[in-house]
Order: sequence, then structure tokens, then C-alpha cells
Amino acid sequence: MAMVSMAFGVSTATFPNLNRCRGVAYASLSNKASTTSLGVRVTEGEGNLPKLVLTSPAGSEAEIYLFGGCITSWKVPSGKDLLFVRPDAVFNGNKPISGGVPHCFPQFGPGPIQQHGFARNMDWTVVDSENTEGNPVVTLELKDAPYSRAMWDFSFHALFKVTLNAKSLATELTVKNTDNKAFSFSTALHTYFRASASNASVKGLKGCKTLNKDPDPKNPVEGKEERDVVTFPGFVDCVYLDASSELQLDNGLGDLISIKNTNWSDAVLWNPYLQMEACYKDFVCVENAKIGSVQLEPEQTWTAVQHLSIA
Repeated sequence: MAMVSMAFGVSTATFPNLNRCRGVAYASLSNKASTTSLGVRVTEGEGNLPKLVLTSPAGSEAEIYLFGGCITSWKVPSGKDLLFVRPDAVFNGNKPISGGVPHCFPQFGPGPIQQHGFARNMDWTVVDSENTEGNPVVTLELKDAPYSRAMWDFSFHALFKVTLNAKSLATELTVKNTDNKAFSFSTALHTYFRASASNASVKGLKGCKTLNKDPDPKNPVEGKEERDVVTFPGFVDCVYLDASSELQLDNGLGDLISIKNTNWSDAVLWNPYLQMEACYKDFVCVENAKIGSVQLEPEQTWTAVQHLSIA
């Protein structure tokens, strides 16, 4: 059972993993109201990692692990979880959590630093929680630390605001350059949706320029999406440049999920097919991304919003 102090902070005695060398992830919640009335509580998750549980008055629920700032669950009032965590996911604070909504920052995919960057491998901190019209809102923070600077030597400040409503889950990512020199980055939300992969489909991508990583991930084939409805018949790993600000996912399980965004210019569809035989049939990834480099001068910020909802 998690111990919450009078200031609504997580007891590090309860969660020893908080005090890792990559920086202390001391989670403190707003003292304006109790965590119960806010619809936000801190508890112990898998592997004894601290997680936040958000609950709306309508009965929807979301779970966010401070390790990686990863949303691992989004349950609508019916109790159905629309996100997916892979059965091989580990919760040991050393490897990224494979599933939910992992962060790719400051690099999407392979590149000069480790795959998908370091944000999904670091402890985020709760810096604010509030209540908007009865619905819980939390803001997580990530700053540079020796772990990040060892591979990407810049000072930055990232905020990740999560808002849970009855039938929607919204996120806002803001990155600020707090260094005295410019830097560039790419980023994505690597969202895993629970699905029947063979029956799932995505609308809204027709006309996009594509970078298809099948069959050779290292040499994507350029093309143009001609289909009104994109499906997942086998291995899928495709980038859609300048994608629409709204996509619609039919997860093949009876749910139509609207994926709206502001400033996430690109989209990625992924399903590993037989490369992940244990679970590929049970999920698809539809990711909002910024594939091209974002250039930030000192003190400049970049913000992108994702809004997931069901009818």
C-alpha cells in the first residue's frame, strides 16, 4: 500500500526505486485538495514502481507510471481498456515499459543515441494536479540528468499534461530548451491500442506521403497512400508524413477511436506480425509523431496535443 505524506508526496521509503542514480523522481501532488477529491491517487504498480491512477466521475480510469511517464491503461466507463501492454513488458526500472503510450524523445527510432531516445527510460516527476469540471488533470515533468546528458548533452525541460474525461484521454507535451545553445529533436507517442489486428483499420491517411519500412527497415520505400481504409494484413511499419489532424481507428473489437492532434505532424502505423507471435494479434500501434527535426533556440518551446476519444 502506497504511503502518501501530508503534502501528498510519495514516500521514497515505500518506493526505493525512486532514488536511482538517474535522478530522484519525488512525486508531489497539489496540496489544494486531497488526492481522493482530485480523482488522483498514488499507488504501487508492477515491479513496485509508483504509478498514478486517475478516475473521472463518470467511471473512466487511466494509469500512468512515473518511470517513463508512460500511460499504461485507459479504461472507459464500461470498464474496457483501450490500451495494450505487451505480455513481455518488464517493470524493473531498467527497460522501457512495452505498451500503453511510451515516449520517444529526443529521437524517434534508431539514430545516434539509443532506440527511441531516453525519455521512456527515465523517472518523471509529478509537478501539478488539478481538477477541471470534476475531471482529473496531472502534469509530469522531465529534466536533463547525467543519464540523458551522457548521450545527449543538452539542458531541457519537458512537461506532459494528461487530462481524463468520461470518454476521452488528452495529452499535451511541451519541450523547452533550457540550454544556452540550440538543439534539435524528433519525438512520438508510441501508442499501443488493444485491437483485433486482422480486423483493425485506420481512416484519414489517404493522400499522405509514405515511408514504408517493409521489407527493409533501414531503407524505407517512398510512396503515397491510396487507400481510404488502411488495414493490418501482416507486418506493418509505415510512416505517414503530413498526416491529417484526425484519424479514426476501428480496433476490430467494436470501438471507434478518434485520434485528434495539434502539431504532431506525422503518423506511424506498426504491427510486428510474426516477429512478436505471442501478442501481435492483440494490438496495433497508431502513433502521433514528429519525424522531422524540431529546432529549438535557447528558451524556445514546442508543444503538441493528442486527444483520444470514443463516441
